[in-house]
Amino acid sequence: MAQETGALSAEESRLIWIDCEMTGLDINNDELCEVSVVPTDFNMNVLDEGIDLVIKPSQAAIDHMNDFVRHMHTSSGLVSEWDNGLTLEEAEKQIVEYVKKFLPTQGNGKAHLAGNSIHSDKKFLDKYMPQLMSNLHYRIIDVSTLKELSRRWYPAVYENKPAKHGGHRALADIIESIDELRYYRQMMFVKDLPTEQEAQSGAQYIESTSLLRTYEKEGNALTDSSTPEKADY
Repeated sequence: MAQETGALSAEESRLIWIDCEMTGLDINNDELCEVSVVPTDFNMNVLDEGIDLVIKPSQAAIDHMNDFVRHMHTSSGLVSEWDNGLTLEEAEKQIVEYVKKFLPTQGNGKAHLAGNSIHSDKKFLDKYMPQLMSNLHYRIIDVSTLKELSRRWYPAVYENKPAKHGGHRALADIIESIDELRYYRQMMFVKDLPTEQEAQSGAQYIESTSLLRTYEKEGNALTDSSTPEKADY
């Protein structure tokens, strides 16, 4: 059974919340046009009010926008700000300088990326802001995972989640994502935490009822208990 080596300290557990606006979702043709960053600790306490940078996309990316995206960014006022937007290079430089102020000084020195459906943002950040991403942990905190779990396991929580009014502007969207995770933590996570013995018993039960045991009974073991425990990086 893989286990964490220990609880993370507040210094090691910082989250870098990011929301991006793009000219579309086609990684080959679309570009970043707004990026907002807000740092928090692991209790979602805001460490700084954050930054919001508008990026001027290329004419090719603008021409590639479909009608839905064009209307969305026009209605939000983002299009009218593009002429005075930063270059991609300058935006990344400013974001990296900002993020480095909040990176943990303990552990591996990397903070976790957090957001809503953050995999979509991460795809563009990996391509267009690799220097930024080199400062962030490969693990991510995706609020949309809890959204989908609450929808299936705790429908009352899902149906009463905080309303969102961000209007597809990055800074408002990311602050609402922080608030959404605060809500899920309050509503879904038990307040009476298990003791270490109870946690061990729970893990043993999960292992004993795992699909892995079915494969073993059929003579098709997928794991070998004699091998060293897999590290949980």
